[in-house]
Amino acid sequence: MTKHFKTLEDFIGTHFIYTYDNGWEYEWYAKNDHTVDYRIHGGMVAGRWVKDQEANIVMLTEGIYKVAWTEPTGTDVALDFVPNEKKLNGTIFFPAWVHEHPEITVCFQNDHIDLMEASREKYATYPKLVVPEFATITYMGDAGVDNEDVISEAPYDGLPDDIRDGRYFDENYKRLRK
Repeated sequence: MTKHFKTLEDFIGTHFIYTYDNGWEYEWYAKNDHTVDYRIHGGMVAGRWVKDQEANIVMLTEGIYKVAWTEPTGTDVALDFVPNEKKLNGTIFFPAWVHEHPEITVCFQNDHIDLMEASREKYATYPKLVVPEFATITYMGDAGVDNEDVISEAPYDGLPDDIRDGRYFDENYKRLRK
């Protein structure tokens, strides 16, 4: 994708894969102006995936975007995208319970909201594990708005490479294999 990002409309509908400097790999989709979908491919909660997460999505200045949300786990996330430079800065605020029991969150969250909320109440929130990291964007795709094919299955080994190498989506950004 060779788009030059200027407006918020340029950002909405974009699918990203990025790797934090600590090695954690994430896949993230600006589904519309208030919702994001994502899969986690590396790091403490690798294997986790989420659809329809409500988020605050704004343009800070031309070509620079901030996205923030709070998950049902109590995890807070703030991401600053600079796609024209293939850079991102993210800060994840993990509650103590997620740091101590990450395996509880490694699932398709949408099917386990009750478990996320119960765990948030059962286990300690503080001290929070704050993970501030820079990341390099390794993939950007123009998926369009509200494309349910973008994040539609659990993460698997090699999925980011399948996407980057053109083996996952067709020319209309629909999954090749279902």
